[in-house]
Amino acid sequence: MITRQPQTTSFLFTSLLRPSTSISQSYVCTPCRRSLHRGLPEDGRVPRPTPFVPDVPTFFKLIGREMSKHANKIESWEELFTATSQKLKEKGVDPPRTRRYLLRWREKFRKGDYGIGGDLQYVQDGVAELRLVEIPSLKKDPVTGEPLSGTVSIGQSPGMQKLIVNVPNGSSTYALQPGQTTADLKKPSGFKLKNGYIITGKQAHPIKGTYGSGVTLKAVEGLWEHKRGHKVHGGERRRAQTLHKLRVEENKKNAR
Repeated sequence: MITRQPQTTSFLFTSLLRPSTSISQSYVCTPCRRSLHRGLPEDGRVPRPTPFVPDVPTFFKLIGREMSKHANKIESWEELFTATSQKLKEKGVDPPRTRRYLLRWREKFRKGDYGIGGDLQYVQDGVAELRLVEIPSLKKDPVTGEPLSGTVSIGQSPGMQKLIVNVPNGSSTYALQPGQTTADLKKPSGFKLKNGYIITGKQAHPIKGTYGSGVTLKAVEGLWEHKRGHKVHGGERRRAQTLHKLRVEENKKNAR
């Protein structure tokens, strides 16, 4: 038996096909965030490798999630930052969540949002050294207003300002570069001081004989990895249903 659909349904469908004249013609639909890696144009800018991340295999090793097995599918640094999601799929970077993870870290690196160690300048064979240095209080020139340069020493002297600095491997002193002042020294991100002299941070290993005032950082597998979460009681959408079933089963056991 064939029945006629209500006229209201036909009207609603027609109204969707013919937008109202009151809607501005310049209206643009906002795309879903999960589809950003498909249709929107990419930045296309290829950032320079850093001393801590000099090549593609190191980048894949740092971001973790077993991405190292896909490193041989990317031929160059330029291809890593210019390949589209479809191109990565053709090269065998699967499943889709793996490509989304790679694209997210690629954009973070493009914007200079590195993980720990990404901003270090002195790196040798994937290993960097950080030392606790002491500098005098930074004072400004009364005439020019520029910060005055001062000496930098590695030690533990009272009355000095302590700062974590990336130094050349095996160096016991730190020399300021031409035109550099003590005001230009910045603490590497991801590290902090404990008890005033112990450098702490992810994968920071103390150097023998420094009592914690000197540490090494090595580019190891998963150093920048963002851990995937796990569902508890079926996740947010099924939690209430799962807990209800558990209560029912428990009540049955108690009733016996």
